[in-house]
Amino acid sequence: MKKYLLKCQVNGKNIEREIRPDKTLLEFIREDLGLTGTKEGCGEGECGACLDLLDGRAVNSCLMMAAQAHGKKIITIEGLRDEKNPLIDSFAKEAAVQCGFCIPGFIIKAEELLSENPEATDDEIKESLAGNLCRCTGYKNIIKAVGKVRKKCLK
Repeated sequence: MKKYLLKCQVNGKNIEREIRPDKTLLEFIREDLGLTGTKEGCGEGECGACLDLLDGRAVNSCLMMAAQAHGKKIITIEGLRDEKNPLIDSFAKEAAVQCGFCIPGFIIKAEELLSENPEATDDEIKESLAGNLCRCTGYKNIIKAVGKVRKKCLK
């Protein structure tokens, strides 16, 4: 199978790798780069576990081909952790983490929301996170954690 040269930036680092043309962005991030915070939940773009930021927009990396990221900037949950992101601390402080599997996707989506709308209301937070599934039913604390960061942004 012919290989494709992918050039992109991941968590602030320039990456250049040969990849198969049928490789998803999720596979590239997990297998090629060893960044396992991005999870495969459903593999169909329905659960939000595989969300990453692509040029600032949350994308389902399980549905996107890695080649589509050529020339783009990708931020994974590891990249947000490296920035000492306040969302990560808020999720811990507000007990928004149960099993933890879904949390990276929630944090990525919340990061997208608050970067676009730092004054998001609780209803806007709920609407933004509606595409993320938590099998442990921890939604109340997740919304509270995002709301606490919003309040810090407003001070």
